[in-house]
Amino acid sequence: MSSREDEALAHAAVTALTGQLALAPKPGLPDPRDVGARVTRRDHRMLRWSAKALAPGLAAMAAAARRTGEPTPALRTELGAIGRCTEHSVHLAGGGHRGALWALGLLVAAAALDPRAGAGDVTATAKRIAAHPDKRAPRRPSRGSSVSAKYGAAGARGEAWAGFPHIRRALDALATARARGATEDRARLDALLTVMSTLQDTELLYTAGPIGLRHVQAGARGVLEAGRTATEAGALALAALDADLHARAWSPRGSAGLLAGALFLDALPVTAPARARAA
Repeated sequence: MSSREDEALAHAAVTALTGQLALAPKPGLPDPRDVGARVTRRDHRMLRWSAKALAPGLAAMAAAARRTGEPTPALRTELGAIGRCTEHSVHLAGGGHRGALWALGLLVAAAALDPRAGAGDVTATAKRIAAHPDKRAPRRPSRGSSVSAKYGAAGARGEAWAGFPHIRRALDALATARARGATEDRARLDALLTVMSTLQDTELLYTAGPIGLRHVQAGARGVLEAGRTATEAGALALAALDADLHARAWSPRGSAGLLAGALFLDALPVTAPARARAA
């Protein structure tokens, strides 16, 4: 793999993230209709701009993986160092995307280790990378790790240690929705709601507590059970959930980051033959 291919992986990851940002309505999350950030207090244009600031760091992660050649402890430590530098760059560009950076960084590195791998192999390799401790990580706990410890939630690290099960569920939801004839936007919203319906989102636990998390999970399941977003009943349920979460200022950011990871894997060239055979 060349530096050009490293940059291509980074570009695919950023495209997946900006593709997730473009969806509407995303319950409790910024979308293009939120002009001037009146609802979510996050300007959609700023989020798109800061997403692009991830590209150099993600390309560096791909290069580090290619150079190392194996999911070793040394690679995990180097990815952590690159990730912290990238977080700083993204902060200067407007902030956001921390959860997405964690997931996309591991997936980009795993994809760089084996450019021929499919989605399942990439998540398995990302799991092997994440299993190693980052010996240079700051000793102070993050907000996510503190919430995970308080409530016993898996959190972002637990999701990676398990091989990103919610990303795999999102990929299944995408395939199911497309097979039913849903538009691409509706298929992606179905995938987001699938993640939201079961994920122990530490952002929600922090802002809303366990009762609030269960409320959001139930709301997402309600949309899916109403017929999913491509149906009239499902679309009405989605709009109601969106209004409810914005009114409460609850944001399932963890789910959004995992959807970006699923869209990245879905875009890998090696996944196309598998979909063709399944069809």
